[in-house]
Amino acid sequence: MSSKLSDWFKERLGLDDLPFFKTPDYMYKVDYWLGALVASAFIYTVITGLILLLYYNAQAGYNSTEFVINSVPYGSVVLYSHLYGAYAMIILAYVHMFRNYFAGAYKKPRELLWIIGVIMLILTLGTAFLGYSLIGDALATSAVDVGEGIISSIPGLSIFIPLLFGNYDAGDYGRVLAWHIIFTALIGLLFVFHFFMAEHYGMMPSRKVKDKVPAVYTKEEWQKFNPWWPRNFVYMMSLIFLSWGFILIIPNALAYINGLPQQLNPFLNPKPAPPPNSPAAAHITTYPPWFFLFLYKIADFTSDVVIFLFIGVIIPLIYLIIVPFLDRIEYLHPLKRKVFVGIGILMLTYLIQTTIWGDLTPGVEIPVSQQVLVYLPPAIIVALGLAAIKPKTDNKGNIKGTISPITALAFVLVSSLFVIAGIELLANPTILTVGVFISLAGIFILTTKKIAPIALKAEQRSENMTISEERVPEWKKKLAEGLVAVLFIYAIILAAQIWTIPATGYFSNLFGIDLGLIFLMLGEGISLYHYVVYRK
Repeated sequence: MSSKLSDWFKERLGLDDLPFFKTPDYMYKVDYWLGALVASAFIYTVITGLILLLYYNAQAGYNSTEFVINSVPYGSVVLYSHLYGAYAMIILAYVHMFRNYFAGAYKKPRELLWIIGVIMLILTLGTAFLGYSLIGDALATSAVDVGEGIISSIPGLSIFIPLLFGNYDAGDYGRVLAWHIIFTALIGLLFVFHFFMAEHYGMMPSRKVKDKVPAVYTKEEWQKFNPWWPRNFVYMMSLIFLSWGFILIIPNALAYINGLPQQLNPFLNPKPAPPPNSPAAAHITTYPPWFFLFLYKIADFTSDVVIFLFIGVIIPLIYLIIVPFLDRIEYLHPLKRKVFVGIGILMLTYLIQTTIWGDLTPGVEIPVSQQVLVYLPPAIIVALGLAAIKPKTDNKGNIKGTISPITALAFVLVSSLFVIAGIELLANPTILTVGVFISLAGIFILTTKKIAPIALKAEQRSENMTISEERVPEWKKKLAEGLVAVLFIYAIILAAQIWTIPATGYFSNLFGIDLGLIFLMLGEGISLYHYVVYRK
């Protein structure tokens, strides 16, 4: 029956004629489909945003937000999941970008694909900032005030403030909403272009198959792989439902938590803060959106706005755009691109460091000596670590060695202590914490030097195994079939009783949790169906 239905769609829609990438068996793993996860979060956020647009009144931002939460049926479910759908998109976009960066996916012939992705990330951050500002609470208005202050500090740009923000300080967010929609439309247009280019070049092959540029399969190789329809579609639908499930469950569960510490509010509290002119607003610490904490913290490093923009925006952005033309090394292995891999590690480390720092000390000016104390050790560790890693290879150039559970456990323990020491150093920079951090950094370097060659060898063996998948025992498929039936039965039962949940009020968020559970069950059920039908 499912085969006939699939053939019907294939014939009516001409799916065999679509120039979509045919996928080898080993690529049906989540790390190859991070772009699809970003797309699923974007689609969910657009759908919920259109629903919110029916009820939101830009001339009364905060009151309109409260009306959606308290009076619109399941309005809080839609609003909170819209907010966290944007959060999920940002996090997944970062993961997708850095994964591709370290894999060398920006190299020929994917340079334009990479550049469009970087532009989409910038637009995503801008869109999220504007959407966050539409809430109209004390945190949102504070974030807009800082953004306005940065723009007005640059000579000649203050004339653009009315164009960008309109009369937001009087509670009118019409101009902010307009730019929010425009940016979303731009992301949508670029996404279509990005998607078709990604399908044209295909996913990055395993380094075991293509270890040099251009890392693309030839048309002859494509013919041996699985057609896009229906297997790719089925796998993609499982990822969509799973991601939507988490986007719904997390914020609606957090909505039940009261008395969150103030420093957790930028991320872990979906409820709006008090209105900007209320007495309660005077007792809260104003934070920017969590995804801009790093940028606002860099503003505490210097009073010169131009220097701040160069450090926090212009230099990283220019580097990410031109890195495909800087990295001309033909090999894809990270250890053969040490300089660019080192820069990527530092960018990721500094992004996390500065975000945490901004959360712990918002608006606190940081002297240059303390900046050096925080940012210099990671640079030294990365430089020494990469220089020390010299993996042994056999006659064919493969990395030799094996990894034991005890070695892996020791590495995890040392890495965990190293991370904890770094966080403690940021929270309480003293001579003691600096000494502990440097000591653990030395141990971490030594451990990395020992484990890197054998870990990389293990990675190569794993890739080799995934290229030629082992045949699945029949009993595993039977078990998976049973689980599919159970999941769909539970999903039907939950769907039948979900409508008894009150449409407004405190308990309405149970609707979001239950709907998220249904999506998770559907996603996992489709994933198991993919396992049963398509795994050999």
